[in-house]
Amino acid sequence: MKKPIIVVKFGSASITTADGAVDEQIIAEIARQTAKLQEHYNIVLVSSGAVAAGKAYIPRYKGTLPERKAAAAIGNPLLVGIYATYFRPYKIALAQSLCERQHFANRDQFLQLKNTYETLWRNHIIPIANENDVVSNKELKFSDNDELATLIAVGFGAEKILFSTSVPGVLDAAGQVIREIPVIDKQALSLARKEKSAVGLGGMTSKLNFARLANQLGIEAVIFSMRTEDAILKAMEGKTGTRCRAQPKKVPSRHKWMATGSLISGKVMVDKGALEALKKRRSLLAVGVTEVVGGFMTGEVFQVVDQQGLVHAVAKSKIESAVIQNTTDKKNIEIAHADDIVLL
Repeated sequence: MKKPIIVVKFGSASITTADGAVDEQIIAEIARQTAKLQEHYNIVLVSSGAVAAGKAYIPRYKGTLPERKAAAAIGNPLLVGIYATYFRPYKIALAQSLCERQHFANRDQFLQLKNTYETLWRNHIIPIANENDVVSNKELKFSDNDELATLIAVGFGAEKILFSTSVPGVLDAAGQVIREIPVIDKQALSLARKEKSAVGLGGMTSKLNFARLANQLGIEAVIFSMRTEDAILKAMEGKTGTRCRAQPKKVPSRHKWMATGSLISGKVMVDKGALEALKKRRSLLAVGVTEVVGGFMTGEVFQVVDQQGLVHAVAKSKIESAVIQNTTDKKNIEIAHADDIVLL
């Protein structure tokens, strides 16, 4: 039988020291605990930290986009080298996988990526994925590595995705860890604190949003901290961090691709009536649209959001966005057919 797949994502803040250097004690713990899991799972490590590892080599580093790209180019081999040093005692080889957004949007490229990972796993090699910051452009890049980890988890049919961060989990108003979130709704999303770390791009809002996407597509997510003893092993068992439950529903592979792999070209804000119709598996009509944000052409994928901006679905458009603005008074104009709408 094939081993189940798990994806473990490490944010920059979770693997660096207070001064921004890579924390080798944390890397040693990642190696020790991952080695214990490898016998039972195929594992993908998604690790930030390349910029943090490389920026010290750029005099008077100010964090401009060209400097970040240069730091990533320097830091990527350094970071993988540190990982390799601590995995070596366990006789586990590592492979670097620098990914770009179009690798998931292009089906052929994604299948090549999947075949490569499966070959690595058959040979007991663990891929370490990171965004290819050196060449990624502003329009076609991941929002952060939380997105990359989620795309890998969904695309490969992972059992779980673990998000390691600088805090011990999702915290309530009193600062206590919430052990489990059955459904990530607006109330759960409101728990996210808005600040980001000094070395990372994401934050708790990002992790909850992508944990929500993973949950809706049948994957359990855990948000945890590496600063806990046996953190990865305990997160796998739901004994540390915040466990976000997978929703019990089957999602066709085509819909999974629409929800994650496809490039989102815009947003359509809808009223309550339209949302209720979507939940009943009906098509999206122009009459329910209150605003269009961004532009898209016929056949492109857009997000369906409510009045507060929460994403409820993705859909493949039947008409271009420019036409929608002029058709909102026509009840029979179909923007997206029910079969081309994925509820999230």
